[in-house]
Amino acid sequence: MASSGGAEGEPEFQIAPMIDVLLVLLIFFMSIATTAVSRYDPTIDLPVAPDANKKEDSEGELVFNIAWIAKENRAVISFEEHVVEPKDIIPRLAALKAKAPEGKVRILIRSDGGTPVRFISSVIEAGAGAGISDVTFATLSR
Repeated sequence: MASSGGAEGEPEFQIAPMIDVLLVLLIFFMSIATTAVSRYDPTIDLPVAPDANKKEDSEGELVFNIAWIAKENRAVISFEEHVVEPKDIIPRLAALKAKAPEGKVRILIRSDGGTPVRFISSVIEAGAGAGISDVTFATLSR
């Protein structure tokens, strides 16, 4: 008697359920990646620090991207994908600190290597004005 599915006694491999699972995983990872990656501006040329340590975690991290435009002699400071003035964002930082568990928040400054210190200091001062004292800097270790 002829069988319709392979040799006698061998089960057929069902590919449709496997494709369904893979598509669900793909959608899951795409939704996570877009929120995590969007916080970091890829155009920023981070300074090199050969002895830099890898950060522990990014929980409670408030990311500021500072892009230095040398041709125009100005810096563009962005927070949560919006260009901001650090002094104007102090109430927002204070609100984010109040919402955080145990008030644990950290400011991560990602700036170009050639950015003048006054722009970086303005972000640090805004954090201090909101009561945030934990500040870290993003660097590359090559």
